Amino acid sequence: MPKHEPKDKKTTAESSKGHHEELVELKETVNETSADDSEKNGQDANDSDSIKDKQIQSVEDTIEDQIAEWNDKYLRLYSEFDNYRKRTLKEKIELSKTASSELITRLLPVLDDFERAIKAFDSNSDSTKAIKEGILLIFNKFLTTLNQQGLEQMKTIGEKFDTDFHEAITNIPSPAPDKKNKILDEVEKGYLLNGKVIRYAKVVVGQ
Repeated sequence: MPKHEPKDKKTTAESSKGHHEELVELKETVNETSADDSEKNGQDANDSDSIKDKQIQSVEDTIEDQIAEWNDKYLRLYSEFDNYRKRTLKEKIELSKTASSELITRLLPVLDDFERAIKAFDSNSDSTKAIKEGILLIFNKFLTTLNQQGLEQMKTIGEKFDTDFHEAITNIPSPAPDKKNKILDEVEKGYLLNGKVIRYAKVVVGQ
């Protein structure tokens, strides 16, 4: 006569099998959740790196724009300065030419007077007084023209010797005590142009 398993034992086996299946399903669910979380975390990391790359690129673009702007300003400034330098140099050259032209124009009447004096020498060779007066007139006219351009003759005879204005050619014994270190004679006149020495006076100084 066959043996029959107890009904309670069969139920217990089925129950254990059901619990095992539930555990397997739960484990699979946990694994799927972990995988999803890992994928999500990886995506978040990728998103974070992408944001950082975009920020770095934005900063680099800003720096490049600033460099380009500064370079443009520098080139403009250099160009303006170069144009200013060339313009100033051109004006200086033109001013120098104009100044020379103006001076020569003012001296032309003096040249005319010299020509008249030469003609007077030919027609009046015996008139010494007339010749002297003519030369003196030309000299004064010439000196006046130069004075108008800023030329000034130095005062020398009787003045105290000053190395800033005078050049001593020789020293001689002073004829009087109050003449010591003073100019007794003038060998060549000295001149100033607008207050600046352009030729030192050559003088004889008493000692």
